Amino acid sequence: MSTTAATGPARLGDVVLAEGLITREQLQRALDEQRQNGTRVGYNLVKLGFLQELDLVRCLARQYKLPAVDLTKVEVDPKVAKLIPSDIAMKHLVLAVKREGRTLTVAMADPTDLGVVEDLKFITRFDIFPVIAGEFTLKSVLEKLFDVGDQQMSALLSEIEGFDAEADVEVVEDKQEEMSAMALAAAVDDAPVVKLINAILTDAVKRGASDIHFECFEHDLRVRYRIDGALQEVMKPPKKMQPALISRFKIMAALNIAERRVPQDGRIKLKMGKKVIDFRVSTLPTLFGEKVVLRILDKGNLSLDLETFGIEPRAERELMEAVSNPYGMVLVTGPTGSGKTTTLYSCLSKVNAIDTNIMTAEDPVEYNLYGVNQVLVRNEIGMTFAAALKAFLRQDPNIIMVGEIRDLETGGIAIKAALTGHLVLSTLHTNSAAETVTRLMDMGLEPFNVSSALNLVLAQRLLRRICTKCVTTYTPDEAEFAAAKVTPTMTLGDLQFTAEAVQDLIARAPEVSRAALASVTLETRVVQMPYFKGKGCEACAGSGLKGRQGAYEVMFMTPELRRLILQSVGAAEIREAAIAGGMLTLRMDGLLKVWKGIVPLEQVVRETSA
Repeated sequence: MSTTAATGPARLGDVVLAEGLITREQLQRALDEQRQNGTRVGYNLVKLGFLQELDLVRCLARQYKLPAVDLTKVEVDPKVAKLIPSDIAMKHLVLAVKREGRTLTVAMADPTDLGVVEDLKFITRFDIFPVIAGEFTLKSVLEKLFDVGDQQMSALLSEIEGFDAEADVEVVEDKQEEMSAMALAAAVDDAPVVKLINAILTDAVKRGASDIHFECFEHDLRVRYRIDGALQEVMKPPKKMQPALISRFKIMAALNIAERRVPQDGRIKLKMGKKVIDFRVSTLPTLFGEKVVLRILDKGNLSLDLETFGIEPRAERELMEAVSNPYGMVLVTGPTGSGKTTTLYSCLSKVNAIDTNIMTAEDPVEYNLYGVNQVLVRNEIGMTFAAALKAFLRQDPNIIMVGEIRDLETGGIAIKAALTGHLVLSTLHTNSAAETVTRLMDMGLEPFNVSSALNLVLAQRLLRRICTKCVTTYTPDEAEFAAAKVTPTMTLGDLQFTAEAVQDLIARAPEVSRAALASVTLETRVVQMPYFKGKGCEACAGSGLKGRQGAYEVMFMTPELRRLILQSVGAAEIREAAIAGGMLTLRMDGLLKVWKGIVPLEQVVRETSA
């Protein structure tokens, strides 16, 4: 290995430029960033989205003939890492990852810096074996290892400097006066604790998180947000704050702070500025303390416009026709967190009128809808879905929504209501629209009742969107095409798409893909679609993904489908008949969104089946 190769950031840029991974203009941008901020070129190239960090590491490993390490897949032992003092590790971006006898394997952003290698050998008294690691990831791992949450907490609090915790974040309906004297004595009102909790809640709402996870481990705490369906670590508060932080959450949610052995559920209502936001709180005893999870119910973020969710025009027309019927049943199916409740709320908002009595049974009630009578299901006192439904039928309803059909009793009452002049909306946990029909019959419901009552079944998934700031076209490799069971060039017959679906694809394609869609014509019936992905940028934190989009499979009940249900045929036959009638499966709907440049191919493969 040459000791003169790429000993500085400029040489590093020359290496990746020679490999054809970046353009000279991109290198110049990275060098400009270096001059302005003092950050290294490799770090800037990844941060600006010009280069995937893994590609950079592989390139350097080949160039310098040194092994590389992917720190995202390596569990670093803190004891080994701390063999190198934190100030040295942060200054030179070096991390001790493994110790074997007298040899210490050290991940380095620049393993050719022999001066640093010699310094490490002197400081640690070990022989140093350098390996290459991505600077972006290396910096992140070092910050998590050595900051112990203090700097991250300070950064969060600095964002709300001048923020009056008592005035701008106010607990609504906090029933502290009902707590015992012992609980009040144990209440934690220490200013740093209150301010940190307020900062976490405020920051999560600003970032658009759906959940906050507060987790206790043997030596540290961890706070993570679920954003766009994926968990992201945001900070590590000091371990010594654990009892005070957990107690503060419990006090705000009116829970028993003296009870640490069993799970508890509560609710926090906060006023943030002019907005009132609900947090559903759940605590769970774990080995090293109680885990607290907060579900954020921000009505301001509740969008009830089905078209913005990504539902195709024909599917939306059929759904609206089904929910506009005076009677019958509409079922929405999909896994937990796939947006079923939001879809049902959207349907209710379309039919919510002054002359309509709408009643819902939910567990829990996630959002308050004006004009809708919402009932909270409480199994522990006998207020089950079935009991609520029975009561609803004596309340002169027009439309009934039941949160979930879980058993034969609930399903039987729902079917009876749908057949006696009521519109019934509900959810079910199945993988596809066709499987929903067979699931109902497996519960013990009669085929003739299912056939008569069903108006429509909708299956859905949530897919992560491509970041619009760094979207680019690319050609998937053979493995990606094989996994998706598509080929670069196909006919409409291969796809089983209707002509309407393809015409809509061409008409609604975004500008970024319109040129690539020029080869799609109904006359030749040959389809050669473009594929897109995000390069990674600051807006999406280098992931290439930002936001979520729905994929929908809408099975409208036609006379042919009703006939097949009466014959108790299997899900496969029902699915084939629905496709022949123009239904887009989840995979088909996902592929349309891939070709429109909305979601990446790997998301569709992961979340749908062919």
